[in-house]
Amino acid sequence: MEYGASAAVATWTARGIEVAYLLLTAGEAGMADPPETVGPLREREQRQACAQVGVRYLTVLRHPDGMLEPGLPLRRDVAREVRRFRPDAVLTAAFGVEAYGGLNQADHRAAGRSAVDGTRDADNRWVFRELAETENLPPWHTRWLLVTGDDRPTHALAVTEPAVQAGIASLRSHAAYLSNLPHHPDPGELISGILRRGGAAAGTEYAALFRAFDLGGLAGND
Repeated sequence: MEYGASAAVATWTARGIEVAYLLLTAGEAGMADPPETVGPLREREQRQACAQVGVRYLTVLRHPDGMLEPGLPLRRDVAREVRRFRPDAVLTAAFGVEAYGGLNQADHRAAGRSAVDGTRDADNRWVFRELAETENLPPWHTRWLLVTGDDRPTHALAVTEPAVQAGIASLRSHAAYLSNLPHHPDPGELISGILRRGGAAAGTEYAALFRAFDLGGLAGND
């Protein structure tokens, strides 16, 4: 989320839109230190990043980082959280084999696929029936699925300078993580560059770009 999309989140929360983050792992395999130390550290940094853009709700499922599998258990977990939060839109990151100018990381591919499938599963009462029958979570229909980082964007959200700065601050909140990446670009330059390129495509100074999928009107909701 912190690689450009968080400026859009800051824009939405400033308008009074409620946003929740769902992390499928704690990112514990993403640094040189032992996972049992890194997991709680990265979760704390993520909470700080959320606070920078007005997000109050963060759920971390703690699937094993680096070994995420896009199977039924993960789809069920995503569907559960969609039914619990009942969003109008679900936002995920690009999940193709090639993304961001290179080969996409395995967890990113698994997470994106599971976000797509789990969001649609949440609307089907006959998939994961136990969510309704045992956990009292009836089906929920999400209208929009948004993908950030896709090289074929269809929609743009203009963002202001304060939202850009909030997005930069959200990435800087991952200080320990960034310290393990000596060749990582400066967050200010990176995020403003991404959003300026989005703005150039949208005809404004800054914009966040998305590939948007309209999942249709009301379907399986009660």
